[in-house]
Amino acid sequence: MDIFSYFRNKGIDTLDPTFYRRIEVWRSWYNSNVRKFHRYKIYRGNGSSVNCTRYSLGMAKKVCEDMADLLLNEKVTITIADQATDKFVKDVLESNTWEELGNEYQEWKAALGTVAYVVHIKDATVDEAGNMTGGSVGINYVEAAHIYPTSWQNKVITECIFTFPKTYKRKKYVHLQYHKIEDVPGENRSQYVIENSVVENTAGAGTELTPEQWEEIPAFSGLAERIETGSDQPLFIIDRLNMVNNADEDTTNPMGVALFANAIDVVRKIDLEYDSYANEFSLGRKRIFVAPEMLTTHNGDAVFDPNDSVFYELPEDYFKNADSKEAIHEVNMELRIEEHSQAINDDLNWMSLKCGFGTERYKFEGGGVKTATEVISENSDMYRSLTKHELVLNRVLIQLVRTIIRAGISIGIPGLQENTDIIINFDDSIIEDKTTERLNDRQDVAMGAMGVDEYRAKWMGETLEDARKNLPEQFDNSGGGGVIH
Repeated sequence: MDIFSYFRNKGIDTLDPTFYRRIEVWRSWYNSNVRKFHRYKIYRGNGSSVNCTRYSLGMAKKVCEDMADLLLNEKVTITIADQATDKFVKDVLESNTWEELGNEYQEWKAALGTVAYVVHIKDATVDEAGNMTGGSVGINYVEAAHIYPTSWQNKVITECIFTFPKTYKRKKYVHLQYHKIEDVPGENRSQYVIENSVVENTAGAGTELTPEQWEEIPAFSGLAERIETGSDQPLFIIDRLNMVNNADEDTTNPMGVALFANAIDVVRKIDLEYDSYANEFSLGRKRIFVAPEMLTTHNGDAVFDPNDSVFYELPEDYFKNADSKEAIHEVNMELRIEEHSQAINDDLNWMSLKCGFGTERYKFEGGGVKTATEVISENSDMYRSLTKHELVLNRVLIQLVRTIIRAGISIGIPGLQENTDIIINFDDSIIEDKTTERLNDRQDVAMGAMGVDEYRAKWMGETLEDARKNLPEQFDNSGGGGVIH
């Protein structure tokens, strides 16, 4: 389906199609499957060529995996002050496989530049007054190729179309979900409206189905043509890397770029070097060239194993024109292992540096890539890059939590507080200087410059109110000082 032809027919403006071609280029490097690079031909003369597949270290995927693991892992905690709200949100996240898909889509974010989380209501009933009851809160995870902004300001996307491909009875369909802002008739306010449409994924712009037609397809049964949310807050959250998008001449483009977008030349060079390294062992294997008369005894028995590939039988007339009359000639090609390893390691440092990990993050050793596991300091390139990306992710996670709470309130879940305090604690276990900082805080508590409740809130990921409630009895819950051993 030509989605942009569909948009033109509908009068919908979005980003230029060339940017989405960039996304597919990033995807091909992430998959180590770049056309005319990882699959190529070598000319052999006489008009013939041989198809080849280039070996790859897969570094584009590797840096995305590492960034995802650093940004969102099992040590990242979401703390919500109100207990009932905290339980509800945690249940929603668990039922929507957040622990797995959250990390997976951080990797997709690093690979393609942008992802989105779209909160929706499942299986709710609507009464005559328009009130929803029952149902549950769901999260749709969307990667960059299916995100089409239609309105944005200061890189903040306010209106957007999300596409969800489906297949039914061997036919392909696309569900388009358009989130846009409209004025409420007769009222001085606006609200988000969601318009759904389904297109059969045929040639050209596709064939749009009527609501009656899509009702016959199980994946779209019960899908409302239009939903008025009644809220001026969106149900989608856009998540991108905190990097300038220099992949588009339009500097207002609100989408992100891949983590390795400006390191593709290095990825290409690494794969060239690794492919050459691997071919050293294939092309440089030992060969023994043997004259025909040396292959059998006078009784006709084979001297060498005919299935042994190390031996190569020379033609009978070879020695007529050869300078050497050696009946058995051994060839041992010299393997350039050190030269290849040094070249790959040099470029791994460049790759690491350009992707925000500093140098010495990766090392090519024993034919594979090893990752440094040591902790990092707070003045390192990696720490600064990580905290920069966490600024965006912190806002995204808080926004996701508040959107889930609003969705819960809309279906009548009792006791939810939208404006409760939300704290995101990222994994700082790899930060070398945190031990020193924690020791200094303990000394501040001992001298009365810092409260025990403040210390607990900071280091245990609690709100200040919860920290005071959870203090041991020997401390003054009013926030006084104390001694921490």
